[in-house]
Amino acid sequence: MLTSPSLLRDRLRALSLAAAGALLLAGCGGGSAPTTYDLSAPRDFGRIGGGGGVLIVAQPTTVQALDSDRLIVKDSSGALSFLGGAQWADRVPNLVQTRLIQTFENGSRIAAVGRPGERIVPDLQLNVDIRSFHIDAASGQAVVEITAKLVGDRTGKIQRGRVFSARVPASAVDGAAAAQALDQALSQVLIQIARWAR
Repeated sequence: MLTSPSLLRDRLRALSLAAAGALLLAGCGGGSAPTTYDLSAPRDFGRIGGGGGVLIVAQPTTVQALDSDRLIVKDSSGALSFLGGAQWADRVPNLVQTRLIQTFENGSRIAAVGRPGERIVPDLQLNVDIRSFHIDAASGQAVVEITAKLVGDRTGKIQRGRVFSARVPASAVDGAAAAQALDQALSQVLIQIARWAR
């Protein structure tokens, strides 16, 4: 059976497009996808208590290197590098904000804490800056350091501020061990902040 020239051209075009698509997919799949890790909000650390004011937790600020979803290692010279094959479930500032809010909620302040844009009228805003969130290769420790400031929402006046930090040994400088150590260090800092801010 003879095939018309136009039908033959259409079939050849379809075959060439399929082959090109297969090559593109093969090129994209050159490396394995990084393992994704999450951070947790502490539980079972007791009720926070405190007044009945409404607290807003602002989006944390940080330097560009920490404003990513990558796990970071700092060497003895101070150079920062990404830990290969590992990533966080979201950008670090987003995760820290969410877990900080959940820490307040877990401490029985469910109705008194939120984030900007949630249509609640706050008494205070909690501004945090992530100074350190990395594995220190020289000491083999996870290092988390966060500054916190309580600001009057109506006055804009800083009522108080403090630096919170924690160091937790990492059993190895790999994705799972680094993520676990950073999660534990962050949990310590979140509990400190929640108790201080009450």
